[in-house]
Amino acid sequence: MKSNSWTKAAPKRVALVGNPNAGKTTLFNSLTGSRQKIANYPGVTVEQVSAVIEIDGADTEFVDVPGLYSLDAVSEDEAVAVSVIHDKTIDLIVCVIDGSNLERNLFIYTQICALGKPMMVALTMADRVEDKGQKVDVAKLSKYLGVPVVPIVGHKEKGLATLKAAVAEQLKNPTVAGPVVDRTDSILPLKDRLTRMGYDISTEELKEKILAGEPAFEHYFDEFPELRPDFLLAKEGLERILDPSARYAWTAKVQKDVVSTIKKPKKAVTLTDKIDLILTHRVFGLMIFVGIMYLVFQSIYTFATPLMDLITNGFAALGDKLGASLEGVPILKSLVVDGIVAGIGSVMVFLPQILILFFFIAMLEGTGYLARAAFLMDRLLGWCGLNGRAFIPLLSSFACAIPGIMAARVMPDAKSRLATILVAPLMSCSARLPVYMLMIGAFIEPKFGPFWAGFTLFAMHMLGFLLAIPVVYFLNRKMLKGKRLAFLLELPPYQMPKWKDVFIAMVTRGKVFVSTAGTTILVMSVIIWAAGYFPRYNVPAGTPEAQAAEIQLEHSVLGRFGKGIEPVFKPVGFDWRISTAILSAFPARETVVPSLGILFSLGKDNGDSHFDQSLSGKMTEAKWPDGKPLFTPWTAVGLMVFFALCAQCLSTLATVKRETNSSKWAWFMFAYMTAFAYIGALIVHLLAKLFGGA
Repeated sequence: MKSNSWTKAAPKRVALVGNPNAGKTTLFNSLTGSRQKIANYPGVTVEQVSAVIEIDGADTEFVDVPGLYSLDAVSEDEAVAVSVIHDKTIDLIVCVIDGSNLERNLFIYTQICALGKPMMVALTMADRVEDKGQKVDVAKLSKYLGVPVVPIVGHKEKGLATLKAAVAEQLKNPTVAGPVVDRTDSILPLKDRLTRMGYDISTEELKEKILAGEPAFEHYFDEFPELRPDFLLAKEGLERILDPSARYAWTAKVQKDVVSTIKKPKKAVTLTDKIDLILTHRVFGLMIFVGIMYLVFQSIYTFATPLMDLITNGFAALGDKLGASLEGVPILKSLVVDGIVAGIGSVMVFLPQILILFFFIAMLEGTGYLARAAFLMDRLLGWCGLNGRAFIPLLSSFACAIPGIMAARVMPDAKSRLATILVAPLMSCSARLPVYMLMIGAFIEPKFGPFWAGFTLFAMHMLGFLLAIPVVYFLNRKMLKGKRLAFLLELPPYQMPKWKDVFIAMVTRGKVFVSTAGTTILVMSVIIWAAGYFPRYNVPAGTPEAQAAEIQLEHSVLGRFGKGIEPVFKPVGFDWRISTAILSAFPARETVVPSLGILFSLGKDNGDSHFDQSLSGKMTEAKWPDGKPLFTPWTAVGLMVFFALCAQCLSTLATVKRETNSSKWAWFMFAYMTAFAYIGALIVHLLAKLFGGA
């Protein structure tokens, strides 16, 4: 067998490690060109993220790990970071230290350097150090730490070339960091004696065994009882130097020695301090937060409408053109026009809203405001037994419940983590947005105007969040036991967002949405079209074309299925077509709009005008058998409430099962959310009857 001499060597691995908000992820993005989510609160990078770039002619893999303050991991995201630091495949650790908070950031260095691994330091926030009127003596700091130190400004990409060169040099000729506080002199007698006895054991492994206690040394003691005094001496020395006060004393000494004041800051009270007096106020801050969220959703509706009209008209024209070219092949024409174009087009029309939503989220992250939102939410969430850390996964769930559920790993205890997981899917994810926009655009805005359209969109997003609070309260008081832990949060200074990062975050989410439309939604659209087209029914000759289409749809597999389940949903005001679309969306929420598009396309004469070919037009014309309109504003609100509260996503359920290691909690979540959805829609329908809207 021929050996493959052309096999490329595995890239060297470099881990970026540091405190939250030290600039670690910004540095990772600047180095690699990747755009992992950047935010100013703990736990944003829940899992390892890596990217391979070429440095000095060789592939180098950079690993961005969760921020942590200590190697004594509390939450699961910190445990991920610790596991990476101990990973033997890591060739170099770059400790990212915020130069403007040197004393606090150096604590993690004092722990990592004692591991005996190749290390260097990237000193970030050099611009903030200057703004404070200070200067860091980099050469003196490097001498204290015993490793190379490279000052950088990550978001301005200053010092990156120097850092890359230093990384390349360290990978070739590594500098192994030694302990700066916990000197291991006390274990040397024990190590020397073990070596003379024929035991080859590393210093780090020996330290771990000593700290594990006497049971780890029993087999040594049985053979060599004289080892016990050396063991006790080593254990006493290690326990003494592990006292955190020794590390803090050392970091304070370094801070005092290497940081000098070159000029006094112009203002004792910064602009950030003044803004925070208002934005973090317990009353005004919360009011401003709600106002900002309202403006975001109002803007989504207002700014996206012209772009939506363009996309709608584009797909209508495409359907006309393809339909005309397939006039002689009815089945193929129906598949292409009613299945593929109607299905994908009915979802793609909502791409502008997705882009605008994530533009605002990325912009608020970039300014530092979302850290203040987490601070504000700590007070609100504290009432139900959570703290501000839960805001991180809940906010992520507004994009998609799956990363939100996984982000619950930032929670410091099992009880609050489970409670957060069970309510994260109540947040209105981006997959629900097309349903809201369709209903609001067709039945709310035309009758009540743009103000109430924007307010309805805002209310639908707030509904799940507000319901989550009593749900968590119930879970924490009745089902889950444990104490609420304190929430510590570092508020970064306000800054202008990096518009390149905002744009890339927006485009990335848009690509995910488009790829979903091109895969899952395309497949589901074809399946739903086939179920609605077959078997063919012999409609009596002379039946008007529109009526014949209705009859054909009702006798299809989809129609018969829908008629069978209609009695379940009729009490909430949904007919068999709406009910069928709801059930077809259980694999993925994104499929409900294409399902409605196909159902109402197959049941209509395809010779309609462009306007009538739009889904909203067809839904407006839809009737009950007695001739009453199928859709009213009340019906639209009821359907939105159902989707706001229902757990329609198999991937979400699978993620809950994996994260909780139990199918019981996944089924519990599905059951309570489905019950809430049905009851919510029923209440809306009963109110409609009461006020004459049904």
